[in-house]
Amino acid sequence: MKLKLLNIEGNNNETIEVSDKIVKLKVNHKLIKFVIDWQLNHLKPRTAKTKQRNEIRGSTKKIVAQKGSGGARHASKKAPLFVGGGIAHGPKGDVYKIKKINKKVRKLALAQTLSKKNNDKNLFILSDIKKEVKKTKEFNKFLIHNKLSNVLIVTDKDSLKNINKSARNIKDIKIIAEDGANIYDLLKFKNVVITSTSIKKIENRILDEKN
Repeated sequence: MKLKLLNIEGNNNETIEVSDKIVKLKVNHKLIKFVIDWQLNHLKPRTAKTKQRNEIRGSTKKIVAQKGSGGARHASKKAPLFVGGGIAHGPKGDVYKIKKINKKVRKLALAQTLSKKNNDKNLFILSDIKKEVKKTKEFNKFLIHNKLSNVLIVTDKDSLKNINKSARNIKDIKIIAEDGANIYDLLKFKNVVITSTSIKKIENRILDEKN
């Protein structure tokens, strides 16, 4: 599929060919939500920790006789039943098992997210920026000219060096490298601008079955 190629200087007459397997897929919202939940789960630090019964310090002496007391049988004060004992089913810190998702599922969800952005007309391809944009005013002029606000910019390393100073202070703009392109950020921002080199690298990454 041919997409319009934006230019920082305002010459928007060129186009770029992007695979239909990236920008024209049928969107499965449940799949995308599944991957976002997995992604957010990885962001949470597992710091909460309670002591289990075997981690409580103290005597293991049997507190009452096995029979004859008329009450229930108890082993020691470390049982979760007693104040000061272990906590049953409490948070275990960083011992939690990390949920895993197949790479193919993550790739498919990323491609479907790009397709959703393209279907909503919120996906834009920007020609690689080979000359440094020194002033914020100049980059802001490009955004206003193309009616772009609340933008995620996915860029290659060379373009990043040339726009970082001029774009980083503009409100509601986030810049990330193409190897960090993720579903959560793509959906968090209304518009997505991807440099031409970056879209090709993302395309290769998604379509490469060996990777």
